[in-house]
Formats: sequence, structure tokens, C-alpha cells
Amino acid sequence: MRRNQGTYGRQRVADMAVLLMLAGLSALYCYDAVSASTHIYNLILVLPLTALVIAICMAQFVIILRDKAPPAEPAGRAAVAGPVMLLFAAYVLSLNWLGFDAGTCLFTGIFLYLQGERRWPWLIGYSVAFALLVTLFFRAMLPYPMPTLVLGLAQTGGPL
Repeated sequence: MRRNQGTYGRQRVADMAVLLMLAGLSALYCYDAVSASTHIYNLILVLPLTALVIAICMAQFVIILRDKAPPAEPAGRAAVAGPVMLLFAAYVLSLNWLGFDAGTCLFTGIFLYLQGERRWPWLIGYSVAFALLVTLFFRAMLPYPMPTLVLGLAQTGGPL
């Protein structure tokens, strides 16, 4: 089933507005970071990531402008939005007692399942690997302790 042209036009405008807002907020965050401190160690991630986000937004904006035909309606995608928002809220609220590592692993696995992934080795392997890498990255980058369940306490201190 195809969407009618009017609905597709409104959806394109909404998509472009979201992209512009994302690019604008990224640029504003970068400006704020530069205003706070121009030390290279403070900006080593902010500047490249801001440039990357703005470049991706611009590329997607051009793709939306060039696309003339309305896409086929994805089956079942809208029905997943509500559970994903609830899952994300539960993830954020559970981080203090569940830990960043275990919470991220569970969130990633359940999210992939909701998106249609049914291969259990892939679900478990990807969730564990992603949680491990993200947790180790943030432990190295953050100057304060981060609560974890499986990987133990952060190297810089005890529980929060």
C-alpha cells in the first residue's frame, strides 16, 4: 500500500524539520562547548562529531529533496514506537541500580528483538559486545565513577 501524495509531502516536511533541528542543536552544542573551553582535549570529540552529524543531516536532507515517489508504507513500524519509548524510559530509570553495562546489554537485546531480529546468537552476541565496548569507552572517557553490574565498579571510585 502506498501513501497518498499529500501525506507524503507533509511527512517530507516533518522529516526535513527534524533534520534541521538536529543539525541546529548539534551546532549550538558545539558552539557552547567552544565557548566554555577551547582546549583541544575538551573538543577532541565534540568538533568531529558535530561535523559528522551535520554532514549526515545534510546528506539525508538532499536525499529527501531528490526523492519524488512516496515510499511503500513499512509494515508494523509504527506499532513498535510506543514499546521502544517505554523500553528507553525503563533503561534510563534502571541505570542506577542495574548498572550501565547490564542495562545497555538488556536494552540493546530487547530493542533488536522489537525491531524483528530473531537469531538468538546474533541478539546475544551483539548486545554483549556492544554493551562491553560502550561501557569500556565511557569508563575511559568519564572523569567520575559509573555504576556497573558485571564489569565491577569504575576505576576512579566506589558506588555512586
